Amino acid sequence: MKNLLRLSFFSIVFMLANLAYGQVQPDSSRMVKIETLDGNDYLGILLAEDSLKVEIETSILGKVTIPRTSIKVMSHVQTAEIKAGKLWAKNTQSTRYFWSPNGYGLKKGEGYYQNIWVLWNQASVGVTDYFSIGAGMLPLFFFGGTSSPVWVVPKFSIPVVKDKFNLGVGALTGVVLGEENAGFGLVYGLGSVGNRNNNLTVGLGYGYAAGQWGKVPVITLSGMARVGPKGYLLTENFFIANGEDYITLISFGGRTLSKKAGIDYGLFIPLTSQQETFIALPWLGITIPFGKKY
Repeated sequence: MKNLLRLSFFSIVFMLANLAYGQVQPDSSRMVKIETLDGNDYLGILLAEDSLKVEIETSILGKVTIPRTSIKVMSHVQTAEIKAGKLWAKNTQSTRYFWSPNGYGLKKGEGYYQNIWVLWNQASVGVTDYFSIGAGMLPLFFFGGTSSPVWVVPKFSIPVVKDKFNLGVGALTGVVLGEENAGFGLVYGLGSVGNRNNNLTVGLGYGYAAGQWGKVPVITLSGMARVGPKGYLLTENFFIANGEDYITLISFGGRTLSKKAGIDYGLFIPLTSQQETFIALPWLGITIPFGKKY
């Protein structure tokens, strides 16, 4: 256990170092990325545009003029997203770690679908820049008619200091279809230090099931750190203590991005006061963004 706690400690220190590095970045409202209908991508400074064409200055090709009829998507890019002349892929799920949320929220019109190990299915969408809502289910009815959990996940995100400190409050509330008195859920509050690429989140939540609330809170400590154009390190940890008894769930792993999806992978390690055997559970999930920016 000491080795695991030491590993978790150094992972958090590493993330904090990345977080501090990522705070001060230049900003430019004229940097754009253009994807054309033939599949080419262009990154450059916007020089001029009208109803027929767009002209940009690229680092390799120089000035490039692109007809409007050839443009599939044009989006503004912050210079903080560019490293060594390359555009780093957008985090497809900057509002979550493996499973638990952080203080950041979806923007109005943005959304994502998340699948974990085939069975977990959830989709969320930004209603405003500060409020999102989602719904999910475990379709266990495919397996011999087993009762299936369904849930909704409202969440408020409150920026305190832009790109440095965000608060979040929300809930997961659901029922098990086909069963009586089978409500379950979780209410939580959390704070995130850092930006959408490098952050650390502390959270506190209380769960309930069958009309009964838990007597002790669930404490979470999670973080993510950008380590490359398409890669992140992730950790997500849960702590529940009741006197001398405790349950701890430690995780570490990564996220790899592509143009249209993100893949999460890692290991979850449960530790309890009564545990005698070491267990490590693999994690595999995929996130597909949708909405106005995709």
